[in-house]
Amino acid sequence: MSAPTYTISELAQEFDLTTRAIRFYEDMGLLAPERRGPGGRQRVYSGRDRARLTLTLRAKRLGLRLTEAKDILDMYDSPRDTVPQLEKFLAVLGEHRGQLEAQLAELQANLDEVREQERKARATLARARRAAT
Repeated sequence: MSAPTYTISELAQEFDLTTRAIRFYEDMGLLAPERRGPGGRQRVYSGRDRARLTLTLRAKRLGLRLTEAKDILDMYDSPRDTVPQLEKFLAVLGEHRGQLEAQLAELQANLDEVREQERKARATLARARRAAT
């Protein structure tokens, strides 16, 4: 029994992506479909490609850059043991978490400033309404 294969259209539909996005992931080296047909124009994706696409999209949702996702995925394809893979993964996640925490702190400071400006504007509006009556 042969392993399941997928066309670019099937993967695009399953993952709600455009075929252009899938070709971009292929250009980035995240996917490596087999080429069939005249001139190798037909892409045939394996179960491995489907799994790599799933993990790529998960990494993207985590906010990782595609190059980081590729580095991590490529480590799992190598004959290395899991310690370096997990250390690399943790390092990437730690760096990304730090960036997100810095962004969150900046957003919190901006929200605090917006709230302060709203408070001042409401106070000024209240004084203006009292003066107008």
